[in-house]
Amino acid sequence: MGVRLLVLADTHVPKRARDLPPEIWDAVGEADAVVHAGDWVDVALLDRLQNATPQLIGVYGNNDGPLVRARLPEVAHAALAEVRLTVVHETGAAKGRESRADRGYPDTDLLIFGHSHIPWDSTSPGGMRLLNPGSPTDRRRQPYRTYLTLDLNAGRITAVQLHEMR
Repeated sequence: MGVRLLVLADTHVPKRARDLPPEIWDAVGEADAVVHAGDWVDVALLDRLQNATPQLIGVYGNNDGPLVRARLPEVAHAALAEVRLTVVHETGAAKGRESRADRGYPDTDLLIFGHSHIPWDSTSPGGMRLLNPGSPTDRRRQPYRTYLTLDLNAGRITAVQLHEMR
């Protein structure tokens, strides 16, 4: 059975935005699970997302305080539709990222990360898919605010879509 994921990171609510954009809340309602790769900033968003989705997989980021850190791990692991998923906030410099991921997460099919606000999609030498959704609230130097949706089925990533928001 397939699983639809909504992937977010670096929401920074309420510092960068008062709330997630309506498009994101619509996508939450359409997803089987939500993945958040850190920098929530406020525990209130964590509470709202937990109440709005059947499954939330999240980690804390460098901008998250003690309340968020008390409820979320630094690294999260899950298996969804037979895909082994790891979520972290930061993976270090872009150069060498794929090789570091292979060494650091050898039992992972899909590594989701945040921190840079820059969308990323690559595959490691070992076959691991690495994805960063960017940020739906703070585009920084990117042309758009972004997030990802993914479809997983029978141990495979069957679709990845980067959504750009103006």
